[in-house]
This record gives sequence, structure tokens and C-alpha cells, in this order.
Amino acid sequence: MSHEAHEPETPHLDFHGTTPYEDYVKADVLTHLQHTLSDDPGEMVFLVTTQVMELWFTVIVHEWETAAGALRGDDIPTATAALKRSVRELEALNHSWKPLAQLTPAQFNSYRSALGEGSGFQSAMYRRMEFLLGDKSASMLVPHRGAPRVHAELEKALHEPSLYDEVVRLLARRGHDIPDAVLRRDVSRRYEPSPEVEAAWTAVYSGDESDEVARLGEALSDVAELVWRWRNDHLVATRRAMGAKTGTGGSAGVAWLEKRAQKHVFPELWTARSYV
Repeated sequence: MSHEAHEPETPHLDFHGTTPYEDYVKADVLTHLQHTLSDDPGEMVFLVTTQVMELWFTVIVHEWETAAGALRGDDIPTATAALKRSVRELEALNHSWKPLAQLTPAQFNSYRSALGEGSGFQSAMYRRMEFLLGDKSASMLVPHRGAPRVHAELEKALHEPSLYDEVVRLLARRGHDIPDAVLRRDVSRRYEPSPEVEAAWTAVYSGDESDEVARLGEALSDVAELVWRWRNDHLVATRRAMGAKTGTGGSAGVAWLEKRAQKHVFPELWTARSYV
């Protein structure tokens, strides 16, 4: 048997047209979407980081829609698996703040004017995330009237049950006493906490922790915690870069972010713990 070292096989290098990698990933498209509007070298990292966030929003929306669909079919394992994947994706999304987290006011101001009236709250994909979490508002469709496809997708999401609506309906099918006022609520409006839903989660958490509904609750809690961390990281990065000034796009800036950071998604999952 020969012990001579063998040269590694040469990879296939000659393709007709673009490479299979390019055909699948569309890397050339992705890496030519960056068109900076200032001479400041820091604008590139701001722009790319924002675009990366949009891609993570897209993945997370896919996971939560998968989970919602599975819950409609009483398939808790598939829903829980999708939520657990989204936890890892949310962690990656939250790490996206790292390149921006220590911007000084001078650094941010050097290219802030390039944003014009642009603001993160205008992100349609982030809005779909918020709608899936149950934080709905028809007024948030208004900025997208000039983009018919985006507006139609958001309008559809507005009138569909949120991820948490599907969770609450599952609790009712599993025998918990959820009133019709909750089950038949107008799903285009923001979800409001219910004492009966709180009681249902109290019962779930007072029972067998290995039960699939209890495991679903913990996966939802992981999601909710990371959403809260996202909002807080956004707040801190904004406060560091611009203090209490009015935000881009006419938003209230830090004041608005502070209000958002105080809210918890899936609220009864948190309040029920006080009664277990």
C-alpha cells in the first residue's frame, strides 16, 4: 500500500455561464446593492448592517409563519421546531447591532443626512414580524401605499391571525376556558392581555413540564425575550448615536423606542408565572 501523499482533487472550475453557487445564492446581486450617498467610509457598514437585518427579518417571518400554520393543524412539534430555529436567528439578528452599537454622535451625523426621511419603522418586513407577534396597527400600512406588492402583503398579514392568536386558539382546543371574545376578536387589531389566557398558561406551567404545550410555551418565551433584547439594543444604540433628538422619518427617536422596550410580547406567558 502506497504511503505517498496524494494531491487533492481539483475542483470543477469551468462552467457555462455563472457558477452554480451564484445561481443559487445570487451573491453578485447581494454585493452590488450597496449605493452609499455620502463620502463617509462608515456609511457602508451602516448600510450593509441594515440590509443584513432585513434578510434576518425575512427568515424569521418565514419561521413564524411556519409555526402559525403548524399550530392551525395542531402540529405542536413542527411549530416548536420552527420557533427554536427562530431563536438562533434572533440571536444572530441581535448581534447585528454590534457594528453600530458604539457609533458616536459625530460618526452618525457624518452620514445621517443621507437617510433623508428614511427610518427603520418603515421596514415592511419588520412590520410583518410585529404583526405576527400580535402588535398590529392598520396605520402602519400607510407608508407602503406607493409599493402595491408590499402593501398587499402587509394588508394580508394584518387581517390574518397572528402567531399568538394561533397559540391561544390551540389552548382552547386543548380544553382551556378561553372566551369567545378572545377567540373571535378582530385580529387586525393589537392583541390585548386576557385573564383567561393568563389562567390557561398558569395551568400549563403548574402541570407536567415535559408536556408539549409547556415546551411550546418555553419556546415562545425564548422568542419574546430575544424580541425584548432586540428592542433594548436598538434603544441603546440609538441613544448613544443621537441622544434624545427627533428620529429620522419624524419619529420620536429614543422616546418612542423607550416606550416600545417596556412592552412584552405574549404577555400572559410572563404574568402567569406569578401564579404558579
